[in-house]
Amino acid sequence: MNPKNVLGTALLPCSYDPVTGYFRDGCCNTDEFDLGAHLVCVRVTQAFLTFSRSCGNDLMTPKPEYRFAGLKAGQRWCLCVNRWRESLEAGCAPPVILESTHVKALEFVTMAQLEKHRFQGAEH
Repeated sequence: MNPKNVLGTALLPCSYDPVTGYFRDGCCNTDEFDLGAHLVCVRVTQAFLTFSRSCGNDLMTPKPEYRFAGLKAGQRWCLCVNRWRESLEAGCAPPVILESTHVKALEFVTMAQLEKHRFQGAEH
């Protein structure tokens, strides 16, 4: 299995620190059991983290029982594509790392939407 990103090339890792992804393998890989569709590699912002908490998904609070330290602005995370779309509609979508975003994200959002929010900083 050689997953592709939205650019049509090999899917690159999103983050190993913190380790992310549905499989906690650092990549936004997926399968039929990934009901949340953790497909979009983002660089989280404080505005997004606050928005996500207001929607019932607190990504900031550490949860040691899940070996989750909580996210801080600037970290990368494989985000559920529908949450990214919700944040887009709310005006607080975090920047996307296209090279690390799974091609299946295009079943939920457009390439134009992702490109408009492409992360413009230095990679890694």
